[in-house]
Amino acid sequence: MLSKKVIIGSLASLGLLFGVATNRTVAQIPHETHNYVTSQTSEFRRIEQPLWVKGAVTASGLGLIALEIWWFLFSKPQSKKAETTELYRQK
Repeated sequence: MLSKKVIIGSLASLGLLFGVATNRTVAQIPHETHNYVTSQTSEFRRIEQPLWVKGAVTASGLGLIALEIWWFLFSKPQSKKAETTELYRQK
């Protein structure tokens, strides 16, 4: 059974992912307010990517996140309780 920390962490990660993945620009300065001239090579342009590329990048990222969670939470062997022998029981 998954612990509450793992479930809450997963939900928070998905919320952050969907919050960042929106196409809406939050803060953008209009170009009319600038008094300087920018060259065409220094401006950023939006490049549309095919849907399958976006899906592949997203799936790869989620796979790497899952691998990291598995590595740090589930791959380590469980610790065992130490056993004492007669040699160490002497008083």
